Amino acid sequence: MTACVPATPIPPPTPGTQTITIYFLDQNKFSSGEQPFEVAVTREIHQDANPIMAVLDAYFAGPTAEEASQGLVAIYSGFSGVRDLQTEDGIAYLYLEGQCQSMGAAYNIASLLIKNLTQFDEIQYVKIFDENGETENPEGPSNSIPGCLQP
Repeated sequence: MTACVPATPIPPPTPGTQTITIYFLDQNKFSSGEQPFEVAVTREIHQDANPIMAVLDAYFAGPTAEEASQGLVAIYSGFSGVRDLQTEDGIAYLYLEGQCQSMGAAYNIASLLIKNLTQFDEIQYVKIFDENGETENPEGPSNSIPGCLQP
């Protein structure tokens, strides 16, 4: 796993909290072709919160105003949130809400969701399901996206 330098300094955690990392697309890097396109930012959450769901919730909430002013964006590809998340044998099964719209984009929400979820040791692969519960490769140890996200 490649270490990323957060866009903003990480403050020390407050008692009773834990720090999570969320990846957003850096439009400036993407425009210039400078990889990685994803930039890590952090948030503090309650110590008892589920960090995986907190990362997904924070992603769908989008970057802060300060992060957005630095060129960070969330790509939604028509999706509005998470309907369900299950993990089993290193695979995250992610069911999304909304209406999938790739609009022919080669870079879409799938890249960012996979980056956000595979930062957790217990997740090696992500299978993303659209609003109809469909993904291209639902079985086996591999990443999978719904056909509607293909360019």
